[in-house]
Amino acid sequence: MKLITACFVFILFIGSSVQSQIIDKFVDDESMLYAHTKQVNQFFRRFNGEEDRYGNRLSINDPSFQNSSFRKEFINFLFDAESTIINNSLKQEFIEAVTDTANPLFMNFHGGNWFAQVKAVFLYNGAEKECTLFLKLQEEEIGSKWVISNVLFEPFTAYFINTENLTESQRKFLHPLSHELDFMNLVKVFKKDQIIEQYAENGFSPDYLSLFIYEFRKSNLQFKTIREVKFHIFQINDWYFELSEFNRKSYNSGWLISNLLKISKDDKEILKKFIYQN
Repeated sequence: MKLITACFVFILFIGSSVQSQIIDKFVDDESMLYAHTKQVNQFFRRFNGEEDRYGNRLSINDPSFQNSSFRKEFINFLFDAESTIINNSLKQEFIEAVTDTANPLFMNFHGGNWFAQVKAVFLYNGAEKECTLFLKLQEEEIGSKWVISNVLFEPFTAYFINTENLTESQRKFLHPLSHELDFMNLVKVFKKDQIIEQYAENGFSPDYLSLFIYEFRKSNLQFKTIREVKFHIFQINDWYFELSEFNRKSYNSGWLISNLLKISKDDKEILKKFIYQN
């Protein structure tokens, strides 16, 4: 009888232990789910201190709503904790700047000065090629929409030559009296293998987006898949940061700040051109 009772107690203990492990795992997974910044919109709300850690939106009457102390703690968890390129002191300076009680800085989803960079794969003339698309939010009379603002596609770059790198012997031009010849000397311009770009006006820059649309309409481009998405944020005064998605079993996952720079307004324009490569 004692043996049966002991076995019963042991089974209850094992059952209780297993159940406890299951509950602990569920709580752990659920906590990770809450901590996971699943959407970009959610990142904006959490950055602004407009949502709690459970994903519930805060009322403007809630003491935590846009509260500097609350934001300071939350924003710290919106950084990629595994990043080796974000200096901790710079991160803390950024957090202090955006949560300054006298002049707090917030993000606005429809405020412009941020855009998406999407790496996609296309089938181009029978071969898979990676293409980078830049998209931005365009405000409409009712709502907004994402639009393609620029394209980077390696096969297109072979079409154009940077005329700044031409030697003096390579440089050619149309004579200023060409109009007196009814521009008949254009026959020299349109010879095969001619560097036609040097006859374009100063400041000429190839429009890869138009070329991309043209090739797509000609059925030379076929969409295959998306490889990567990230966002470039220029909204915060004197700061730039990159937003990337991290899918990992960790409290520190989802959409997180993956790069951070303290940068002036003028340098922001230089950085935008560098990212766009134009």
